[in-house]
Amino acid sequence: MHRSAHTCAYKHRRTASAGARRVGAQGLTGTDAKGVPLRRSKRGWMWNHFYLLEEYTGTDMQYVGKLHSDGDRGDGSARYVLTGEGAGSLFRIDEKSGDIHATKRLDREEKAYYILRAKAVDRFTNEALEGESEFVIKIHDINDNEPRFTKDLYMARVPEMSDMGTSVIQVTATDADDSTYGNSAKVVYSILEGQPYFSVDAETGLVKTALPGMDRELKENYQVVIQAKDMGGQMGGLSGTTTVSITLSDVNDNPPRFTKSLYEFRVPETADLGATVGLLRALDADIGENAEMEYRIISSDGPGMFDVFTNKSTQEGVIVVRRPLDFERKRQYSLRVQVENVHLNPRFFAAAPFRDDATVKVQVEDVDEPPVFERPSYVMEVKEDAARSTVIGSVSASDPDALHNPVRYSIDRRTDMDRVFNVHAGNGSVFVLRELDREEAAWHNISIIATEFNAPRQMTRVPVFIRILDVNDNAPTFATNYETFVCENARANQRIQTVSASDPDNPIGGHRFVFSLAPEASGKANFSVRDNKDNTAWILTRRNSYLNLQRSVYLVPVVISDGEYPMLSSTNTLTVRVCTCDRDGNMQLCNAEALAARAGLSTGALVAILLCSIILLMIVVLFAALRRQRKKEPLIISKEDVRDNVVSYNDEGGGEEDTQAFDIGTLRNPEAIEESKQRRDIAPEPFYPPVRRPVPPPPPARDPGHGHNGDVREFISQRLQDNDGDPTAPPYDSLATYAYEGSGSVAESLSSLESVTTDGDQDYNYLSEWGPRFKKLADMYGADDSDRDS
Repeated sequence: MHRSAHTCAYKHRRTASAGARRVGAQGLTGTDAKGVPLRRSKRGWMWNHFYLLEEYTGTDMQYVGKLHSDGDRGDGSARYVLTGEGAGSLFRIDEKSGDIHATKRLDREEKAYYILRAKAVDRFTNEALEGESEFVIKIHDINDNEPRFTKDLYMARVPEMSDMGTSVIQVTATDADDSTYGNSAKVVYSILEGQPYFSVDAETGLVKTALPGMDRELKENYQVVIQAKDMGGQMGGLSGTTTVSITLSDVNDNPPRFTKSLYEFRVPETADLGATVGLLRALDADIGENAEMEYRIISSDGPGMFDVFTNKSTQEGVIVVRRPLDFERKRQYSLRVQVENVHLNPRFFAAAPFRDDATVKVQVEDVDEPPVFERPSYVMEVKEDAARSTVIGSVSASDPDALHNPVRYSIDRRTDMDRVFNVHAGNGSVFVLRELDREEAAWHNISIIATEFNAPRQMTRVPVFIRILDVNDNAPTFATNYETFVCENARANQRIQTVSASDPDNPIGGHRFVFSLAPEASGKANFSVRDNKDNTAWILTRRNSYLNLQRSVYLVPVVISDGEYPMLSSTNTLTVRVCTCDRDGNMQLCNAEALAARAGLSTGALVAILLCSIILLMIVVLFAALRRQRKKEPLIISKEDVRDNVVSYNDEGGGEEDTQAFDIGTLRNPEAIEESKQRRDIAPEPFYPPVRRPVPPPPPARDPGHGHNGDVREFISQRLQDNDGDPTAPPYDSLATYAYEGSGSVAESLSSLESVTTDGDQDYNYLSEWGPRFKKLADMYGADDSDRDS
């Protein structure tokens, strides 16, 4: 089988040594060197590749090539079959003629070649005329793709002041066309925008600086446009572009510069240490760490008075006070301040010095200051036996201002509440105001105030520490309260107690106590005292036995002296009790007093217990007396309770519903008095007859100019007799009030006592018309009337 095509129409035969497929008949041609007969095969036509142009724009199907088999006799019995990539869809074969056509426009960039297989079979028997053969259809490239950069925008940085030819960035463009065929994929780079500052290598795309000494402070950002063109840059080639944004990075090529050569500041003399005096400003055209500056004072007429440091956020120099200022001593200071970059670039040292200097003038302002003491504190000493008004020291303060105002001294009494000391207001002498006692307070810490006479608000305090020196003014005593006993079977010169002493004084060389028996007890002493020369002494017996029945308690006077000047001594009594002991000297039995002492109950403890018992007993008696006392309440609790028709009893009534407990008819006008009535809330006594009082005649008319005293007196007397003779009256004093206006008045009496004589004559229906507040009364009295009517 052979092939033909418009791109390559030649034939060639393949030999057996090439490993090609054998096609056709075989025949003998001779023998080989070993005598083996050789056969020569008749080969069919073989093929390798077809070539097809991409992007075909014709209207007809594109012709690829033709297949032909030697077994095709031309009678139409041979049929060609095509299989493989794109067979039937992209490529179509004529079964009779073997012509192959492409049905669609192909793109090499999508697929560069297709592998297919072909064979010839008998149309009628479907037997293969030849074996299946494989061939390749390659898509022939045309320049239909422009170069494309890997990025639409490149970002690059290069240090300013770089040398010419310094590499900046490399750009890359690719072409999808076939690089093995022609120049369709050969790319050449060129620069369209960015001259004369930058250049690009035509083959590698490396961008470089084209000018030396480019200054960031003049221009920082550059936009460079790079072109990539195929066909080796020739006419008709396709091209693509990209933009490179190049930024010049900063280097320290500019020194700092002060904005002024002379700075002037003012500061009060009372400024605190560390207070800000002023700010220095230096400018640097660089940025970032290249603009970081450091300030320092290189000279000053007041060394150490001021300091300067750098504010890291603003890069300003801050001048601060380092030592206290005094207007009276120095009023102006002159400083020389230098500023320098922190990060230096040795490359630019030769260009200019990277530092700058400026002069700073500081003017100290006068301020009215408080007095100043000569010392920050004072320490004074005084003996504890110093007399009052004894001067123990002095303080001194002065006004630091130019006026030198006089100073007045005083003690802050909050630090001397007991007023132990005082200070002279004029000269500052400190003297004793009260008696001192070192044993009570060894140190006194007071504050003395110095105040200007003309400016009381200007004051200063100074601490004064006063030490009280010891004087031997306390006699030694027993160190503790000793409870000593002696056995009845004790022997002479036997130790029964070791005593020691204490002294609140504090001598310089320490205490030295001397113990001895009181002289008045030496002649008839039962015990002796032995001084051990170590501030202790032994109490020794002077005879062999002691009888409890003869004497149960011995009092031993011991004299204790100190070794100070003046020497002080005291007589201390040691109580020794006589007890019964065993052979080893252990106490077995003492009298009651001795047992109490052994129990640890001293005389003071017993007195305290006794006092507590008496107080507790008094409380119990007082509480019992209060409970027995009964409180009597008055019949009328308050004067406001005395009103018309009211008799107050200390009896519990029946409440609002009880209207039958008391009859107020007896309190009516005496002219309408009926017979005395019994109380309706209790049963009457049968053996007490009711008392009937005659009605007196009407009194004669009196002069209107005089009061009706007689009429009222008669009325009260009659009521008093009625109550005195009433057997149903309460068994205690009661108060009855009457509202009687007398007779003879032109307007008659306005009291309700003359209205009616009984409750039944009174009409209470009008209460229902007075509103909801009187509803209860209306129900009570209205109900009673209804009951009586029915």
